[in-house]
Amino acid sequence: MKPVKILYVDDEAMALKYFERLVSPMAPVLTAGSVEEGRKVLAEHGAEVAVLVCDQRMPGAHGNELLRHARDYYPGIVRMLTTAYSELGEAIEAINTGEIYRYINKPWELESLRADLKNALELAELRGERDGLMRDKLMAQQSQLLANRLAGLVVVGAAVHGEGHEQALYRFAQAAQLPGCAEPAVDWHQWEHADLMQAEAQRGVAVAAHLRHWLREFGPRREGAGALAVLAQITGSELQGDRVRLTDGALLTALLGAKAGESPGADQCAWLAWLLWQGGQAQAEAADGAWTVRAAPAVTLRPDWLADAIERVGKALA
Repeated sequence: MKPVKILYVDDEAMALKYFERLVSPMAPVLTAGSVEEGRKVLAEHGAEVAVLVCDQRMPGAHGNELLRHARDYYPGIVRMLTTAYSELGEAIEAINTGEIYRYINKPWELESLRADLKNALELAELRGERDGLMRDKLMAQQSQLLANRLAGLVVVGAAVHGEGHEQALYRFAQAAQLPGCAEPAVDWHQWEHADLMQAEAQRGVAVAAHLRHWLREFGPRREGAGALAVLAQITGSELQGDRVRLTDGALLTALLGAKAGESPGADQCAWLAWLLWQGGQAQAEAADGAWTVRAAPAVTLRPDWLADAIERVGKALA
């Protein structure tokens, strides 16, 4: 939804009516009679509001408190303060602290008011376009990080347990599609590219150490019910005949969707370690709101299986 509305907050009923009459030919207007009412309007219609104009002097909370709230929770909204000349110092303080885009003197001069609001609406539109492009960029970067993680696990798997590692990672990627893998959360204000790559490399080292630990714990490879019993034990799941019933789909996706900079725990690596131990001769399936794992023969992999798996996991994002 593209924000196009102007929210005006003032405790004077006549000011609200006058503002709406002057401005409504330019854009839809929402009004509120206090800071508290303004918060409620933002909570209900924040995605629709492009510009917030707030009077400073009102009973109870002052206008700049609402503008500060909007800055923190609705940063795309262009914020403006309207105030009498005698309160200019408060308006300047609000500008200096980043709470407002500009102030409008009271009493209003009609053409100046409309010009200021027109500029604010144009700025809101530009911010929306910028934020849309930024979202697209971040989504692409997060998808790339997910792909890098899956490819990195293939390398780690080959180094830790080369026999059958491709089968194991193929089954791992298949399983991740069942619950839908979340994109790795990345605070792009915190991470520079080089720092992120270093953190991901360190993450790979930690995964390798946990995989080696589990493989030592498992000991000699077992088949059939014996192998499934091991999976049930390490995941706290239930063995039901020739299947293990998993109730938590996060087990299948934890290594791919974890937050950037988060060090993996041994429990997050248990599923992949078990698949490596089994040479990938098992398959996860969705069943009645849960997931089951059963023994399955090896499959013939195409040369481009990893590229295909990366694409499929990306499409199955939760």
